[in-house]
Amino acid sequence: MSPLRTALLQSSGRPGDVAYNLKALARAAEDAAAAGARLLACPEMYLTGYAIGSGVHELAEPADGESADEIARIAAEHGIAVVYGYPERDGATVYNSAQLIGPDGTRLANYRKTHLFGCFEQEMFTPGDRPVVQAELDGVRIGLLICYDVEFPENVRAHALAGTDFLVVPTAQMHPYQFVAESLIPVRAFESQLWIAYVNRTGPEGEFEFVGLSTLAGPDGVVRARAGRGEETVTGDVDPAFLAASRAANTYLTDRRPELYGSLS
Repeated sequence: MSPLRTALLQSSGRPGDVAYNLKALARAAEDAAAAGARLLACPEMYLTGYAIGSGVHELAEPADGESADEIARIAAEHGIAVVYGYPERDGATVYNSAQLIGPDGTRLANYRKTHLFGCFEQEMFTPGDRPVVQAELDGVRIGLLICYDVEFPENVRAHALAGTDFLVVPTAQMHPYQFVAESLIPVRAFESQLWIAYVNRTGPEGEFEFVGLSTLAGPDGVVRARAGRGEETVTGDVDPAFLAASRAANTYLTDRRPELYGSLS
């Protein structure tokens, strides 16, 4: 099975300007596909911006809304899958969501953030209740989490036990928590034996300072690609064969004794 080349789009786009962000996504998809990528991963709330206050509710769309249709068109035009963060409206409820659209434009998976960070998110969003959402792409089982979710080891381990090979995590990770990208993400990948892409926003936005440092980490805990602090796209290969060999050598998952862990729940 060939490696899944993945592009991490580190950008805050233009907060509040969905049309601009869609055009920027189209340019990034074209460039990533030309570089051989089969997946383009975007940050948390990429579609609308993160620190936009009540604009979150004003700009929220259904999972099958106009922006999803446009991203499906972009994906199909360039033959590249896309993961993007957005505020999802379902009736009167708004979620902080991430959607995976396949390289043929098919909507493959939609995940609602289960662990909301801070007062802003807790006031604006309803938490999701499905911890593991997955889809297949080129023989790789992709799972979705969003930002704060990945800081809970239980979330990542749940994905590993459900067979996720590659965890894609759109994020809006801010100063002074850059250690999450620098240290925690490689550890999560190692302890649960999967690939992780952590795709961040960058620069000032409202009261926040997003730190960039988007990261692709392997199951050996080694970082394969890492962005700096500014706007950029980095690319790396997610190798299923390397993952299989790593899982054979590192037996964390098979050496577990779940009968001892009942108190954790």
